[in-house]
Amino acid sequence: MLGLLVGEEGLPIGYDIFRGNTFEGHTLLPILKKIGGEYGFAPPIVVADAALLSKDNLKNLSEAQYQFIIGARIKKQILMKARIMKDGDSLVIRKKDKTRLVVMYSENRAKKDQRNRERGLRKLRQKVRTGKLSKEHISNRGYNKFLTLKGEVTVEIDEKKIAEDKQWDGLKGYLTNTNLRAKNIVKNYGQLWQIERAFRISKTDLRVRPIFHRRQSRIEAHICIAFVAYTIYKELERLLKKENIEMSPKRAAELTHNMYEIEFILPKSHKKEKIILKMDNDQELLRNIIEKYVRS
Repeated sequence: MLGLLVGEEGLPIGYDIFRGNTFEGHTLLPILKKIGGEYGFAPPIVVADAALLSKDNLKNLSEAQYQFIIGARIKKQILMKARIMKDGDSLVIRKKDKTRLVVMYSENRAKKDQRNRERGLRKLRQKVRTGKLSKEHISNRGYNKFLTLKGEVTVEIDEKKIAEDKQWDGLKGYLTNTNLRAKNIVKNYGQLWQIERAFRISKTDLRVRPIFHRRQSRIEAHICIAFVAYTIYKELERLLKKENIEMSPKRAAELTHNMYEIEFILPKSHKKEKIILKMDNDQELLRNIIEKYVRS
């Protein structure tokens, strides 16, 4: 289990490795305490998705005096109040354990929810028409929740379930023990995609996995190299953004694959010289940016 801690904009802070098949709920507090102790910063606000939402996890965070913002499930009782909400409206419900359930409505989220459902239903309807679905496909996973059985083996789409699902479009719940206003809670939770992106970058662009090492020291070295590479990746991303250059770090890395420098010794002076071979415009631009900040 790899525990990765990042700040705003996905900037890397630190990481830790846990041996074996360790549940993430058992790694959160240890990594927060360890890295917090190493860097001496105040306890951060922990932002996590609903997968971390359990009574034990929330209790542990509260007892350790950590503030948190966690994606929350919304119960049906809230729908009656939520139906009159407009874009940007929030609904706050105070709970007995001194936490707050904050429900926000966003028109953009509603449109996104609708697009995702329609895209999933198109695929589902196609499968129903082809007759490739059977009762084994009936489950609550994904858009299969809209399927229902008719007779012994007939699979149909339950339009009533679709209508019920539309009621939730645009709604998002957040459970928190902070005193932040609703808009700030949403803003902080919006940073969650950065940690997801950090893991995606590590897994794909930086190839942190698969790991074929067996020895602990080699596994740790592999992870360390990947973390350093991610740090360089984010720094390059920051510089490109600062210079208003529309180029991704991935594209920048690709440009370096055919950037060459030759070194030679002058016959008379025996002095070593280096020359960078001709580059295209993007490569020149990238080189100039790097040299600018290396010099500074």
